Amino acid sequence: MNTTTPKKIALVTGAGSGIGRAVALGLLNDGWSVVLAGRRAEPLQALVAEAEPRGQTAMAVPTDVSDPVSVEALFATIEHRFGRLDVLFNNAGVNAPAVPMDELPLDKWFSVINTNVTGVFLCARAAFGLMRRQSPQGGRIINNGSISAHTPRPFTAPYTISKHAVSGLTKALALDGRAFNIVASQIDIGNALTELSERMTRGVLQANGTVAPEPMMDANHVANAVRHIAAMPLEANVLNMTIMASAMPYVGRG
Repeated sequence: MNTTTPKKIALVTGAGSGIGRAVALGLLNDGWSVVLAGRRAEPLQALVAEAEPRGQTAMAVPTDVSDPVSVEALFATIEHRFGRLDVLFNNAGVNAPAVPMDELPLDKWFSVINTNVTGVFLCARAAFGLMRRQSPQGGRIINNGSISAHTPRPFTAPYTISKHAVSGLTKALALDGRAFNIVASQIDIGNALTELSERMTRGVLQANGTVAPEPMMDANHVANAVRHIAAMPLEANVLNMTIMASAMPYVGRG
């Protein structure tokens, strides 16, 4: 009799770089089979090439989360290959230039909303459907929020609005998923050091109009938080978590 526990299946969007890559590597090291989604095929395939010699199961599926057809194809591939999904880390996101609102090109607004709101919704919707159909029923959706879901930086209206929307989606998923053993979490992240955020070490616009460098934390701390939540039984949940560089200017005034 085969008593081997089957691997659990996780999907990480925006897996090609930064926080998504760190989370994908962490889940692979924990023994998960990980589906890697992102717009660029090359970094996804590089992750697969890194995982395979270690006997880890990783599958790259180039995906544009803002495109309903692309998301549908992603989840059809997951269902065909694995038959189920246990965890979605809904991570893919973009930002817009930090300029006064009236100077923001509208295409930048639509880019942020299409990815950070519609994309997160489309992936959550598809995951919800698969987790509802599969047997045993249920699963976990972990949304990448931001401390911007609580308070903005100067000139970041599109990003801040998008992360407030993610907070609403997380609560709706947590409520609507109860009947199907689907749970939802949100991790609000502040100043994780990645290729995109490295510029913050050289100076970021502050609320008082000055520009100052900010403390950062290793992105692996975020990965460890996601790994912890992913490993929890579905009877328990971390609904909201804030993980941040301890000395960043968020708590209190400056």
